[in-house]
Amino acid sequence: MINNNLISNILDTLINLMDVLIILIPVLLSVAFMTIIERKQLAAMQRRVGPNTVGYYGILQPFSDALKLILKETVIPSQSNKVLFYLAPVSALIFSFLGWGVIPFGEGLTISDFSLGVLYSLALSSLGVYGILFAGWSANSKYAFLGSLRSTAAMISYELILSSAVLIIILLTGSFNYTTIIESQQAVWFILPLSPVFIFYFISILAETSRTPFDLQEAESELVAGFFTEHSSVPFVFFFLAEYGSIVLFSTITAIFFLGGYNFPELIVNESYVNITSIVLGLKTCIFCFMFVWFRATLPRLRYDALIELCWLNLLPVAVAFIILVPSILVAFDIAPY
Repeated sequence: MINNNLISNILDTLINLMDVLIILIPVLLSVAFMTIIERKQLAAMQRRVGPNTVGYYGILQPFSDALKLILKETVIPSQSNKVLFYLAPVSALIFSFLGWGVIPFGEGLTISDFSLGVLYSLALSSLGVYGILFAGWSANSKYAFLGSLRSTAAMISYELILSSAVLIIILLTGSFNYTTIIESQQAVWFILPLSPVFIFYFISILAETSRTPFDLQEAESELVAGFFTEHSSVPFVFFFLAEYGSIVLFSTITAIFFLGGYNFPELIVNESYVNITSIVLGLKTCIFCFMFVWFRATLPRLRYDALIELCWLNLLPVAVAFIILVPSILVAFDIAPY
């Protein structure tokens, strides 16, 4: 006789697996279309022709690129550490996708409504740098090794700025939970009272995702391709997916922190058969995805010493000042949430 507990455990596992697939499949599709959106947006800003031949208006270009890379030969340097060489792109991709586990796409629509969701996201973003370090060290290449060392020093700099901006939001809401942070913005989105915080927060996530003007880990003009110079074929695809997956993830987190997430003023969703809240969150996420590409098309790459100087001498004093100012205002007006 089959144990009822065993059947219930199997069903729970299948349900959890379906929840994960429901999240991961749209994320993978969004990453694919983020690449073509970036190329089309860059083409429009630089007055040149973008992808327009593969599929209708070029919408199948990401899939043809993926097929081309998968069919390429995987070349491994003879003196490399082969275990870490393969582990690096896999770990980068896993840490990028794990961040979606605590993101609320609507009221009650999340894999895990974790009470310490913000800390979970910060921990995963810090662990993601290990994929870059493993890739640079294991490839036995000077270009890759220099790129991974740059990522280490840059992480120490911009992680302080990112954590300071997040700490200000936590002080304002009194919670590490994403849903609570969204509900705290029913009256006003945080981007209005915390606009200076948003500026240095967005600068820090540009560095977090290794995007222009802070793509010093890759630095094609200096280090060929940086930490993944020796990676090709499927390992390169994993790094590519991890980078663009992080862009979409941090755009979603930014929409939650500063634009109220899935909330929208005076939005009636009870009479609709479509999940309007998820569409609202998606539209807000697209705004920040556009800004990622906009910055890439506009700004040149900073020198390495300029990034360190910007973080330590300019942004960090401002961040510390706001960490003191925001709680002082909350206590002075007796509006602190704790």
